[in-house]
Amino acid sequence: MSGGTGKKAYEGQAITVTFEARRCLHAAECVHGLPEVFDPGERPWIQPDGAEAGRLAEVVRRCPSGALQYELVDGAAETPDRPTQITRNSVGQLIARGELSVDTAEGPRAETRAILCGCGQSRLQPYCDHAGPCGQAPSG
Repeated sequence: MSGGTGKKAYEGQAITVTFEARRCLHAAECVHGLPEVFDPGERPWIQPDGAEAGRLAEVVRRCPSGALQYELVDGAAETPDRPTQITRNSVGQLIARGELSVDTAEGPRAETRAILCGCGQSRLQPYCDHAGPCGQAPSG
């Protein structure tokens, strides 16, 4: 993968899954959705051939932060949600899904899913990195 994104590619026969660790907020949608593909105790921790490509793509789309993405061998990539939706969760993070252009320090990035910082304290602006109050779990 190119640029300063820090993405790592895991290639399978029908699908390639990419993972950008710095954006992962540990929602665990991947591990719960397909533990036979996503196993943090294994190396490599992503085994794309452990499930059918369509099912794997479905689970990757559940990743709210966009840390996980995919591309099918035939070149098909994720279709953004329409209309684009931006919501604020209970801790202040902005959850964005759709056809997004996110301004980053490396320049604009096309995204389909992102969790954006709502408190201004993230070191990974504009993405949330759990640094400030909006990245913390609600108390009580």
